[in-house]
Amino acid sequence: MSMESRVLALGGLAQAVQIVRKIADTGHSDHAAVRALMGSVFAIDAPNVEAVYGNRHEIRQGLQRLQKQLSEGNTDPNFTRLAMSVMALERTFSRDHEVMEQVHKAILAVPRPDAQDGNASPEVIKAFAQIYATHISPLKPRVMVQGNPHYLAQDHVVDEIRAILLAALRAAVLWRQLGGSTLDFLFKRGAMSAVLAEKL
Repeated sequence: MSMESRVLALGGLAQAVQIVRKIADTGHSDHAAVRALMGSVFAIDAPNVEAVYGNRHEIRQGLQRLQKQLSEGNTDPNFTRLAMSVMALERTFSRDHEVMEQVHKAILAVPRPDAQDGNASPEVIKAFAQIYATHISPLKPRVMVQGNPHYLAQDHVVDEIRAILLAALRAAVLWRQLGGSTLDFLFKRGAMSAVLAEKL
């Protein structure tokens, strides 16, 4: 698979991780960015990577964050730690075919909203959060989110974080399916940066 496709998948992962960090610290999120991520969870049978997110502009924030990470290095250790935790979780998840099937069926059972904004509706967030809590949270290693205890004690914040972590896991699975490897960050940083320079 092409490097462009892998970079787009990583952009989705970066956007999810960035939003989780923001919600955990401030209790707030970008509705449009969350909507694109929730839509990606629904897009199980999308024909290509861009279709998973609607189009690449929907994950522009994530692509910009990925570009910064590649060009400036580990400027935010918490971002890097969280992204690597999701990637580690993906390896466990992808090896457990029973859990994968359970998650697939659970996502298909979530009513797809008619309105475009409905992808980030409270009902969808709650349903995806429940899928994550039921099927993903028991897996090891667990993804630990650090932030402001005031917000992390609020149920709606926890639900949104779990729903977005489901989208992050979806992006990590997609990246791996496209041939992505952690070795890319050692040996293909230049190629990824070149793709990002062209797409942004």
